[in-house]
Amino acid sequence: MKILSIETSCDDTGISIMEVKGGITNASFTVLANNVSSQIDIHIPYGGVFPALAKREHIKNLPIILGKTLKEAKLNKKNKPVDLITVTHGPGLEPTLWTGITFAQELAKKWNVPIMPVNHMEGHMLSIFANKKKKFKISKIKNPTLALLVSGGHTELVLIKKWMNYEIIGQTLDDAVGEAFDKVARMLNLPYPGGPQISLLAEKARKDKLRITNNELRIKLPRPMLYSKNLDFSFSGLKTAVLYLVRDIGPIETLNEKTKAQIALEFENAAIECLVHKTKKAIEKYKIKTLIVAGGVSANKHLKNEMEKTTSAKAGQAGKKVKLFFPTQELTGDNSLMIGIAGYLNYIKNKKKVPTINSIKATGNLRL
Repeated sequence: MKILSIETSCDDTGISIMEVKGGITNASFTVLANNVSSQIDIHIPYGGVFPALAKREHIKNLPIILGKTLKEAKLNKKNKPVDLITVTHGPGLEPTLWTGITFAQELAKKWNVPIMPVNHMEGHMLSIFANKKKKFKISKIKNPTLALLVSGGHTELVLIKKWMNYEIIGQTLDDAVGEAFDKVARMLNLPYPGGPQISLLAEKARKDKLRITNNELRIKLPRPMLYSKNLDFSFSGLKTAVLYLVRDIGPIETLNEKTKAQIALEFENAAIECLVHKTKKAIEKYKIKTLIVAGGVSANKHLKNEMEKTTSAKAGQAGKKVKLFFPTQELTGDNSLMIGIAGYLNYIKNKKKVPTINSIKATGNLRL
């Protein structure tokens, strides 16, 4: 069957078409077309995503991207080009979610095809199966599986004992780690989007082996909830610690590049250490065989390096290596391919319970 997927949870407008066959454990996908329109340049003046503006851009871009995607897939929009539409219905910014849902509903009525709503975070989890190639399939994974989902809006540990059955066993009690990266970048007067800028500075400092001498400011940041008994996270205090640190040093305009790099390095080390420590704790507690790390922050190089160490045979439970999955760099961010994968698997699982077209609603705080 052919499926059209739509992603508008934040500031990326994504539409893809795939041809799919198989069941939940052996589905194979052929990408016929995949397009995304980024709004980064539009939101730079605001230092973050401005929801009303993002909504307007989605409304403008959706018909254009649909036409381009259908043309690349060699399908005619006047006929019934696809058999199923999948669309993100949460979590995310509700104004932008509604643009994708409304667009999907109009197409579903016009083409007389069903819609399968998709949880954006489940999409991130399943993004590990896609790649830059035109064809990919669902690989066999040994359970129990643990997923660390890290993005601008979410930080959570999800236990998977059976595929597509999820239990959140740890989560942030305040800010998401991606949000903390962006806000610290703003404190350091770095350009938007700030998270990658923090990582670039930190990586440079790490490579250059920048160290604090006795004559310089000693930069040390806390590791919130690192030794708490639960698997929850907290990044608000870490972000505030950076705020106080920058305030004590002096006006941001007076910070030189070396000091900024040192702050970025210590912040990244602190944030990643918290993520890795709780993930390792969950791996040991639940005897995890497979680890998935996904979401926008999974693009962070230091996080990937530390997770590779944590899941190695040397560090693993009883000397056993934990299988580690990251999405490809291109698919760490929001994309419609992941929505198509999750939507198809949910459609196969719930064929007799497919929602009616008009019943699909945007849910900004949707949980797994």
